[in-house]
Amino acid sequence: MLGLELVVVLGLAVLLAEITGKRLKIAPPVLLLIIGALVGFVPALRQVHLPPDVVLLLFLPVLLYWESLTTSLREIRRNLRGIVLLSTLLVIGTAGAVAVVAHALALPWGPAWVLGAAVAPTDATAVGALARALPRRNITLLRAESLINDGTALVVYALAVGITAGEEHLTVVHVGWLFLVSYLGGVAAGVLTAWLGMRVRRVFDNPLLGNVAAILTPFVAFLLAELVHASGVLAVVVAGLIMSQAGPRMVRAATRRQAEEVWSLATFLLNGSLFVLVGVEAQSAVRGLAGTDLVQALVAVGAVSAVVVATRFAFLFTIPYLIRLLDRRPQQRLRRMTYHHRVVSAMSGFRGAVSLAVALSVPTTVDSGAPFPGRNAIVFVTSGVIVTTLVVQGLLLPGVIRWARLPHDTSVQDERFLAETTATEEAIKVLDDVAAALGTDPDVVERMRQEHETHLQLLREGGGETDGEDALRHDRQYTALRLAMLDRKRATVLRLRDGHEIDDTVLRQVQRQLDIEEVRLSRRPATE
Repeated sequence: MLGLELVVVLGLAVLLAEITGKRLKIAPPVLLLIIGALVGFVPALRQVHLPPDVVLLLFLPVLLYWESLTTSLREIRRNLRGIVLLSTLLVIGTAGAVAVVAHALALPWGPAWVLGAAVAPTDATAVGALARALPRRNITLLRAESLINDGTALVVYALAVGITAGEEHLTVVHVGWLFLVSYLGGVAAGVLTAWLGMRVRRVFDNPLLGNVAAILTPFVAFLLAELVHASGVLAVVVAGLIMSQAGPRMVRAATRRQAEEVWSLATFLLNGSLFVLVGVEAQSAVRGLAGTDLVQALVAVGAVSAVVVATRFAFLFTIPYLIRLLDRRPQQRLRRMTYHHRVVSAMSGFRGAVSLAVALSVPTTVDSGAPFPGRNAIVFVTSGVIVTTLVVQGLLLPGVIRWARLPHDTSVQDERFLAETTATEEAIKVLDDVAAALGTDPDVVERMRQEHETHLQLLREGGGETDGEDALRHDRQYTALRLAMLDRKRATVLRLRDGHEIDDTVLRQVQRQLDIEEVRLSRRPATE
């Protein structure tokens, strides 16, 4: 019954956080953490724990793959140097700074580096949920950093655990080899998985089978990387980025629509569940300590949280300026960020479930059979840092964004206007040739031409600030009228079914067509 109770609690928590968050204007992840902490007081759920393997092998591949599919590879290429520095040097620097502070607070060096590796990487899930209001370049940098830096942190973690347990020896050659295997092996596993995925996807014409293959892709990538002791995280990210480029050419519309709905729902539920479970683990970690130990642990949480934030600020306000001195090319000058952008990016370094999964993965004993030193403190401090970054930074970020007064980013709207107008113009140009090849009647061709020309006119008029207001208002009124007529049609079909004049099978067939048209109309942009 515990599993069923947990499913119900997680579902209710997600619903409650979304509804309350909109009313109170608080990010849902913050509320989910609070709900998770409160759930930990329920006696029946006190035994609930988040197995690290579930996050690393089940939740993480799905979430990272979807983030990779929906990010911009072009922006990653443009900002590749900054992303690489953030996901490698910053992670190692943060882990080292945390290790120094933790060691000063009486934690041995090995466990101190384990703690540093746990809290060093930012979390893609938290960044995506809490930093949506940022301009495209900022959010791309943050998401890409969060997608890649887990691989660096996991290598540091494995080294620290191995050295503490007596299984590893710290040499420059050995450390370099581990990083090389992790990155190159992860990239190779991702490329191989994407290649296999493209071959498999071409075989399945059925949307259901095609999407089953898509769901398997991140798990196959992670598995292949793990088999060669490489970064499963990087393998999933590489596979997702490649599929984001190849997918539009080989995946049919029906498969794509079904996939978007399935992945959106799955990632939404997984994200919400993770935040709740992190809250439960944080509350459980508090229960595991008492008295003086609890006070010392709380001091450690405050100190490590401060170091994590300070290290990020220090990195963003030193390394980029050093690069400016070395790289004076004009194209690089155009891509420089103001200090306002850097403050916002520094405040967006949220930690999440990956950090907790790393902390929970710490073994309970070393080779000699003795307990792993400081394991409880590592779990507690990691939980505290996650809560601190999500709650404190999450609540402060909207105010920081308002203070920064970042310029309004219209690049997405401008490029969408270009894409839609160009596509419509090209369609009008080839309409006669396509109609002739299909043997289409002239009346149908003329109807299609009028629809495309009207659509093009609305796009062009909507591109202005005032000239297109009447056209846009008429278009919105037309959409509202069409939706109202669909409601009337649906009510009529239901009346016929209830009167036993048509069968349920017929109802479902007609309703499916009405639903498709309603979804299409409801998702029309303002300039469509």
